[in-house]
Amino acid sequence: MLTFTKMNGAGNDFVMLDNRDGKLALDKTQIARLCDRHRGVGADGVLVVEPAQNGGTDFRMRYYNADGGEAEMCGNGARCFGRFAQRVSGKAGDISFETLAGKITAQFIGENVRIQMSEPHSLRLNESVDSGGEVLTVHSVNTGVPHAVVFEDDLEQVDVRRFGAGLRYHPHFAPKGTNANFVQQLGPQSISIRTYERGVEDETLACGTGMVACALIFHELTGAASPIAVKVRGGETLEIAFRQDGKVYRDVTLTGPADFVFDGQTAL
Repeated sequence: MLTFTKMNGAGNDFVMLDNRDGKLALDKTQIARLCDRHRGVGADGVLVVEPAQNGGTDFRMRYYNADGGEAEMCGNGARCFGRFAQRVSGKAGDISFETLAGKITAQFIGENVRIQMSEPHSLRLNESVDSGGEVLTVHSVNTGVPHAVVFEDDLEQVDVRRFGAGLRYHPHFAPKGTNANFVQQLGPQSISIRTYERGVEDETLACGTGMVACALIFHELTGAASPIAVKVRGGETLEIAFRQDGKVYRDVTLTGPADFVFDGQTAL
């Protein structure tokens, strides 16, 4: 029997596993089964706490998408990871952990968790990409994982599955593909987004790295000042803060909820 905790960050939900003793070894099929909403626990992904490998951090975060494939980073997952690691370890204060995208630090601010992101890179603006039979103006940036961003006048009318899948698998983003975000400006420093997540292969209620990508590109296009409020499909509004140093973004943070849902056991 596998002992787990279910958590969610702004509706982005995860199965949390403690593997600090190194005894747990799940394959891709088992991870996908855990995430199956009909035959498993149900989640957008699985997060695993492991001992740090490289020194200088408290733990190592492993993140697996719902299809069982390992991904570099997950913003909402990182907030949940920080709170879960704090609970299982009993460590007070900030939690630092290594990911495939670099070092992440989690701070605990009341009911919210603020994570210090790795530095974004590979920013590209105003590229024309044919998706779903339409030519879209696409912006992109890597905020730990790759994201494509498209601005829309009416977010409710966007066919996220159609255009999101078109961008996710488009040759322009080969070979690894991309996450796809659709954005509507709400105010001078606020936006609303919808995200099609790579690995989940569907729209999710929230995507942390997607929020960061959209906020940074919103700043690039409009000059909007930090912090930027980002409303997600799940209904929550999270905060993205940053500092621009020339063409480089530094001190990028994502602040929002990380909630425990339930603890349980399941057969593998």
